[in-house]
This record gives sequence, structure tokens and C-alpha cells, in this order.
Amino acid sequence: MTQEQWSAVDRYITDLLVPVDAALDAALQQSAASGLPAISVSPAQGKMLHLLAKLQGARSILEIGTLGGYSTIWLARALPADGQLISLEADPRHAEVARRNIAAAGLDGVVTIRLGRAIETLPQLASEGLGPFDVIFIDADKPGNPDYFAWALKLSRRGSLIIVDNVVRGGAVIDSASRDAGIQGVRRLNELLAAEPRVSATVIQTVGSKGYDGFAIALVTSD
Repeated sequence: MTQEQWSAVDRYITDLLVPVDAALDAALQQSAASGLPAISVSPAQGKMLHLLAKLQGARSILEIGTLGGYSTIWLARALPADGQLISLEADPRHAEVARRNIAAAGLDGVVTIRLGRAIETLPQLASEGLGPFDVIFIDADKPGNPDYFAWALKLSRRGSLIIVDNVVRGGAVIDSASRDAGIQGVRRLNELLAAEPRVSATVIQTVGSKGYDGFAIALVTSD
């Protein structure tokens, strides 16, 4: 199997199961035109997040890492009319692009972007009494994953779903001696998932247009 074949299969799946969507396509185009890195989830992965939030019956979603708002749009569309999504973004330029994309998708009344480092904005959410959230999606800097997961637990309830992207890192996650802070952040996250009695978790390895990686999915089973 090669990257070319993974990408071809992704195109096949997307063409069959992910209808053309002007707002989502525009969000990717605007992000690229603004110089944002091409690290958004793939269309098939975006729809997976949407379906998971739907299955969860989510009314409130927290996203850690907005980028250009592509995954934000997918998640926000899973909410009912009175639902709420809060997305945390550290980069002002990313937040500006995301706000434009979200407004163009007609979701600016549903989505709130909080600008600032998540390690600082997460305590603010708690102090404001926001949460618990039904779904929390973590897709930010990988060294911060352990801290983000700890805060996700604090902002969860029994039955909440925590999803973390990029937890396989092309297979590099198995290298315990890696000097890459991102790899070590992912390894520590996976260790926390294994040791945490309040969650039941697994990791799904993925291949596709985004290469070889994976998602962690954790259900909060007790308060």
C-alpha cells in the first residue's frame, strides 16, 4: 500500500459518501489562500466527527484547535438549533480565517471562537461555569495533549465523548526514545487514557489522504 493508493481510496469514499458542499470547500480554499497549513481533517474524517456528534446527541461541543474552521463546521452542523460549540485557537490569523469561514457557513450564531492558548482559556471556561460538554475534540499542539485531556475530563460528565486526532503519528508513537516533543505528548496522552479509570478508550489507526495516523476515542464512564 502506498500514499497514492490511500489517497485514491479516500477520493473514492469522499465521492460516494461525502456530497459536494460549497461552504466546506470554501473553508478549505480560504484556509489555503490565507497560508494556513493543510492539516485539517479529511472530508471523510470530518463526516465521521459529524456522525459521532450526532450519535452522541450532542447539544454542546468543545473543540481545542480551530485552524481554519473546517472540522468546526462539520461538528457544529451536528448540533440542534439551540446547540453551542466553543472552539479554542491560539493563533490570531487562524482565528480570523476560521471566523470568516464559519460565518460564510451560516454558523456564527452557533460557534464561538476563544482566542488564546488553550492552557489559559480552558481554566476560563471552567471558571465561567461552562460545560460539561457532550463532545470534546482535541486537535491542537501535540505536546499539550496531556494537559488538554486533563481539562477535557474536568469539563466532561458521565457519557461525554472525548476524541483526539493524530495519536499514531505515522507509527512514530511506538518510539519511546523519540526526542520529538509531539511524539512524547501523544505517548503520554495514550498512557493517561490507559490509566484513567473514568474513561473507556481505544485508538483507531487511519490511512488516507492525510497519511498514516489515528484517532483516540474515549467515553467518560464515571464522574
